[in-house]
Amino acid sequence: MQHHLIACVLFFLSAVSAHAEIVTEAVTYEHEGVQLKGYLAYDNATDKRLPGVLVVHEWWGHNEYAQKRARMLAELGYVAFALDMYGEGVLADTPAEASALATPFYQDRGLMRGRALAGLDVLANHPRVNDEKLGAIGYCFGGTVCLELARSGAPIDATVSFHGGLSTTDPADANNITGSVLVCNGAADAFVPEQERTAFREEMENAGVDYQFIEYGGAVHTFTNPDADAIGMDNVAYDAKAGKRSWRAMLSLFDEKFDS
Repeated sequence: MQHHLIACVLFFLSAVSAHAEIVTEAVTYEHEGVQLKGYLAYDNATDKRLPGVLVVHEWWGHNEYAQKRARMLAELGYVAFALDMYGEGVLADTPAEASALATPFYQDRGLMRGRALAGLDVLANHPRVNDEKLGAIGYCFGGTVCLELARSGAPIDATVSFHGGLSTTDPADANNITGSVLVCNGAADAFVPEQERTAFREEMENAGVDYQFIEYGGAVHTFTNPDADAIGMDNVAYDAKAGKRSWRAMLSLFDEKFDS
């Protein structure tokens, strides 16, 4: 009897697994006349509306790394949308090119927020997404974008910045933040000076934001990306331990915010 029960359970699990599949979709959309192309990922094993997570790419543009993170989130039960900040097919190959693409957004935070909000709208309006449970994560440039999106008052329950810039043009906008914020920062990241870190913490405290600021000892910029070492830039390197710890910190926040 016991062997029969085990066999039935194993058969059921294998049947569920056989029907579960991570589905990915290319999504074309537009913002201020610019055609954008994002990447949606979800598990089709359920018809239940799931929490949605926006993924914002590094300054290189919408590339495979952002798409990989979207698939990882889909495997964990989220609908993930890797947005496009620059335009369909626009990618940088060198730091100089990446800087040229990212700089207009740093200079115009309204443009940065609007372009990110266009991506959030795509995610929130997808039929598989529970639009009352939304998160946003970003890497480097993308971390800055997510923080600015939160400062705009967008309905995000959990905002996560991985090794992103923390400064903003109007710190008082932190009063618009409606959800929780997690910053995962490399303690040795020279691109985020101590003065910027202190100002960010003061900004969050003054606005009464529910935030966490975690620093990973010895980690520098881009510590979550296994391909960081190939870039050949000072202060840019992969740190496997910090990468894994920061991902777990993100999941802990998601569990807290999205627990049904």
